[in-house]
Amino acid sequence: MKIRYLGHSSFLLTTDGGTRIVTDPYGGVGFPFPYVTADLVTVSHGHFDHNRVAAVGGSPAVFDRAGKLEFGDVKLESFRHFHDDVQGKKRGEDLVFRMEADGLVLVHMGDIGEPFAPSIVEELGHVDILCIPVGGNYTVDAAGAKEYVDALSPAAVIPMHYRTPGLTIDVGPIDDFTKLFPPHIIRRAGTSLEFHASSFKQAFLQIYIMRKE
Repeated sequence: MKIRYLGHSSFLLTTDGGTRIVTDPYGGVGFPFPYVTADLVTVSHGHFDHNRVAAVGGSPAVFDRAGKLEFGDVKLESFRHFHDDVQGKKRGEDLVFRMEADGLVLVHMGDIGEPFAPSIVEELGHVDILCIPVGGNYTVDAAGAKEYVDALSPAAVIPMHYRTPGLTIDVGPIDDFTKLFPPHIIRRAGTSLEFHASSFKQAFLQIYIMRKE
């Protein structure tokens, strides 16, 4: 599975079979959304910085509801959660997406804002790659994100929804999150990563700080 960071909470996932999925395309965040084409777009919620489906080329299908979907060589399931810590009273619901492809499980948490609860471990099951917001204010903060990481025990964590150059949304810096972990597990990555199931057989936690194109 190839993962290309498009900025904010958006990634282009490409499976070994060629299925292309874009997560949470954005607009109005201070920098333009890069042109990409996809077969499917997942939308965690209806805010402008997560739902700009029209920015994605290729006339993709859209998955923006709770439920299950088999699409090409990918199995997806989405779960209703909350965008805040008061059961959606401030910012509504958020969808958490679990995707299985290439022998890997990737979870994209969207704008999860509710505190960790043990039930989510049973809900999501095994997780290889966790994409989680860490910037706080609109989502869980760095400490809240660490609770999810500790409980879900993924082999790879890709932080998202934190302060990056040009971003006009008020969120915290990545250092608030990375300082909570041992320095030797932090990896400064480029704009793209590639993972294989074989690399996770005896893997230990690695946190990948990706660079937006």
